[in-house]
Amino acid sequence: MAFHEIRFPDNISRGARGGPERRTQIVELASGDEERNASWANSRRRYDVSYGIRRADDLAAVVAFFEARNGRLHGFRFKDWSDYKSCAPSGTPATTDQVIGTGDGTETAFQIAKRYTSGAQSWVRTITKPVAGSVRIALGGVEQAAGWVIDPATGIVTFAAAPGPGIAITAGFEFDVPVRFDSDALDVTLNIERLGSITSIPLVEIRR
Repeated sequence: MAFHEIRFPDNISRGARGGPERRTQIVELASGDEERNASWANSRRRYDVSYGIRRADDLAAVVAFFEARNGRLHGFRFKDWSDYKSCAPSGTPATTDQVIGTGDGTETAFQIAKRYTSGAQSWVRTITKPVAGSVRIALGGVEQAAGWVIDPATGIVTFAAAPGPGIAITAGFEFDVPVRFDSDALDVTLNIERLGSITSIPLVEIRR
């Protein structure tokens, strides 16, 4: 279905709860040992944005946003305030934050990504919804002010000329999460003081 390049209201998403989810199958053997298998190669994020509603106007904004997306039909951007930068939450994105490729003298297109590392293990997350104007690119540690463009709808950086062999291509950026509503109904409550609430507003990350 169509994806709407519009971001869910920031003042409401700031109070959301949620984060990454993985799917793991665990089989307990007769011996008491376990066998574990990852059903998903990549994580998927889920959120509940009902916690961010503080006023009746917030509720009205969510209802309008929901109706404009036709419920679960169309995807949209969501700012995960706990994880929206190529660097640490307290930092400012820098050109050398994330390695997105190595030049070979031929390839001109590279997908931006974020690496999560703990000890010797790491996982690379493909970033498809960079924030317009936030992306910075470097070749061999030298920032490139021109000579490249990024597609904000896919996160693919395209260079006018292919980076030379062995040159590290790095990037710094802010990004959104592509999500959709995970329900076709909103359970709205409006009390006598005209204060509104919605029991749950689940969002789920769209993976392609």
